[in-house]
Amino acid sequence: MLTAFRTFAKSKWAIGLLVVLALALLVTGGTQMDVLTSLGPKHVVTAGERSLGQAEFRGELDRIREQAQQQAGRALTFEELIGEGGLRQYLEQKSQQLGFVNWAWKAGIRPGKELVLRQIRQAPGFFDSVTGQFSEEQYRNALAENNATPEMFEAQLRDQYSTQHYGAALGAGMRLPRVYGAILASQALETRDGRWFTVTQAMAGTAPAPTDAQLTTFMTQNAEQLGLRMPESRTASVVLFDDGAGATAAPTEARIEERFNFRRDALSQPEKRSFVTLTAPNRAAADRIAAALRAGQSPADVARANSIQPAEYVDTPRSALGDPAVAAAVYGLTVNQVSAPIQAGVGFVVAKLSSIQPGRPATLADVREQVIAELRAEDARASVYRRVEAYEKARQEGKTLDVAVREVGARMIRIPPIRQDGKLRNGQEINPGLPPQLIQTMWSLGKGAESEVVDMGQGQYFVVRLDDVLAPALPPLASIRAPLAQAWIQRENARLLSDRAGALAARVRGGEDLAAVAASAGATVQTATGLSRQAGEQYGQGIVAGVFSSARGEPFSQQNTADTFVIGRTDRISAAVPALAAPMAEQFRQRMAGDHTNAVGEAAISAAAARSKAEYDEPLARTALGLPAEAPAAPATPATPPAR
Repeated sequence: MLTAFRTFAKSKWAIGLLVVLALALLVTGGTQMDVLTSLGPKHVVTAGERSLGQAEFRGELDRIREQAQQQAGRALTFEELIGEGGLRQYLEQKSQQLGFVNWAWKAGIRPGKELVLRQIRQAPGFFDSVTGQFSEEQYRNALAENNATPEMFEAQLRDQYSTQHYGAALGAGMRLPRVYGAILASQALETRDGRWFTVTQAMAGTAPAPTDAQLTTFMTQNAEQLGLRMPESRTASVVLFDDGAGATAAPTEARIEERFNFRRDALSQPEKRSFVTLTAPNRAAADRIAAALRAGQSPADVARANSIQPAEYVDTPRSALGDPAVAAAVYGLTVNQVSAPIQAGVGFVVAKLSSIQPGRPATLADVREQVIAELRAEDARASVYRRVEAYEKARQEGKTLDVAVREVGARMIRIPPIRQDGKLRNGQEINPGLPPQLIQTMWSLGKGAESEVVDMGQGQYFVVRLDDVLAPALPPLASIRAPLAQAWIQRENARLLSDRAGALAARVRGGEDLAAVAASAGATVQTATGLSRQAGEQYGQGIVAGVFSSARGEPFSQQNTADTFVIGRTDRISAAVPALAAPMAEQFRQRMAGDHTNAVGEAAISAAAARSKAEYDEPLARTALGLPAEAPAAPATPATPPAR
């Protein structure tokens, strides 16, 4: 070892390293010794000795996106996947996770190798379908298909065990203090006596119809709260290169026959089969299932006996079966035949074939309309592309947009004032909706500017000219008079009711008798004895809040419903009976224990991550996904209009 160090010290690499260090000391004065960190790999997440590199991060996000696409049934961009703070949330969780496992490893929470090996050997996908034994080669191949290595997979298992064992130990050791349950039980079983009267809108009076001046002032002062301010909107002219509603000419008979002959195999109907499959966790269970099916038991009965769910396939072509092993076995059976156990991607599968629908070669008469539709679609796309090329040539020659559109036979449509969310200026939906690419292009242009040709895919192109930009503004009073007047009256009625209740409550607090104050307002005093929180709900939340938040003899005033207040006094407070509160306290304590343990666990993870100095680099994460380092500015969310 020492010889190796001496040899290195005499080499040119050591001299170069010393020069770099000397320059660093000269420039920084010896206060910063991290000048070499930029030469190493950058990590998206770092936590002590744990880190997540750009390649690993991209691989994880690729897998997450693939799952999200399967659920959504469409392709997703990374920007869609990580939008609305999704990336930051993922990075925060990942940094806390790595920070915790880094701390746990240093603290000595390390699962044994046998635990990890036992978990690996329980996965059916790692077993050879012929020998039924664990296959190292199959294990590595399966991981490689998912962009993972054995080292990565085993490290994940170790981290998973560490987290689970720590959580189990935390749950077993946590004991919530009994006083927590005792407080809740005492509150639940406590009873009170109280008196109150109700102040209604009729007692306070109602507001008259507002004037235009009052409505204008109300609209100006409360535009944001009522969602009245119309956001910026834009108008545009859009050039389309298709034929609109016009139909393309019918293809010749020679083209139809040529296309049919070329597509004959693809247009033919494939053989389809109906069958049922049952998936077992191991070969022994699969052998029992196959034997039961061959003995004449129905697939449903066999599935119930083995606590599994059968999968039925009706008229299914071979191409629709995702597992090649299952497809090969099913399409090798005869009607009512039961397969031998099949080593599938997950577990062992037994299949029973019920029917076969033979394939049938296509004839031109069968698919004539389909072939004609394909040819017409191709002709339409070719026509569009010719117009696009002619348009671009005309613009390169210096011709204006309007002249170029007329020359190439394109068409122009006008887009009315729309907001950035694609709705009309008044918030109504456009039917049909505008494509997102069109709206994005409109908001990327200045007034009077024209875009390049935008390709929307599937043979569709457009050009946008932004005609006008309408600044945010309030709508005309006439267009919202009715809902605005209703909102004004509601506000004024609430003010009148609150003022009336406040005046009556002030008299009670000043020492006047509750019954006398109620009589002066035309109200009747109600009395309740032995009132519990649960029983008090029949009178309203204001009664519960007032009676159970005031001291004995203390007046209270609470809003009970949208158009009523209650004013009253708490006369008596009876504590809970200990003999009845004890069992309830224990029930409350048990209910709170899970939430308390989770909260302590989250705090422990956060503390471990902080101790590991876990951090993440969001711009680097975006760069690893092929996105700009800075996220695009989110469009302003349109305000919600007032209720109508």
